[in-house]
Amino acid sequence: MIQNKPIVIGLTGGTGCGKSTVCSILKTYNGYIIDADKIGHNVIKNGRKAYFEIIQYFGEDILDSDKNINRKKLGNIVFNDKQKLAYLNSITHKYIINEIKDSINIVKAENKYKYIVIDAPLLIETNLHKIVDEVWLVHCSLHTRLERLIKRDNLSKDILLKRINNQTPFEQNKKYANFIIFNENGTNLKKIVEDRLKREV
Repeated sequence: MIQNKPIVIGLTGGTGCGKSTVCSILKTYNGYIIDADKIGHNVIKNGRKAYFEIIQYFGEDILDSDKNINRKKLGNIVFNDKQKLAYLNSITHKYIINEIKDSINIVKAENKYKYIVIDAPLLIETNLHKIVDEVWLVHCSLHTRLERLIKRDNLSKDILLKRINNQTPFEQNKKYANFIIFNENGTNLKKIVEDRLKREV
């Protein structure tokens, strides 16, 4: 049983920077991971409040044959239109934030974990950084990001650059970070995370 309160870490960074790898390392140090993207997928499922709000705005063309929201179709719309992306976020974020806060309270009450990690690309934009003990920001060069994303998502460089450009720049986010991890290929992430956690003891 963990006697002290778990430390809440807000983990953020652009797509392709390596947040998932950092999460998997933190998990081995008795960290509980709250995945904001997973929660985001759940809140738009058929029957949920966000589902109906999204259809009301974007129309039924974004549905698949089973009446579920086709995230690829929706993604193609919002990643080409900042206004529509902002509107989609205004629908989903309130539900995602509530679920994250509920998860934190449940995990704290269990008293089993040393760390609670909120893995959230939009940690700063949604003000979730205000409810964590520390903000960790993962970053790497544009070249490395593109290399990883082309391999992972099998999308063209143009599409990926458009998505990256829609994200909040590193320079803006770093103002909120307590700890920055530069994760280029070959970086010893395990050691970097380990050294930081030793300072928390």
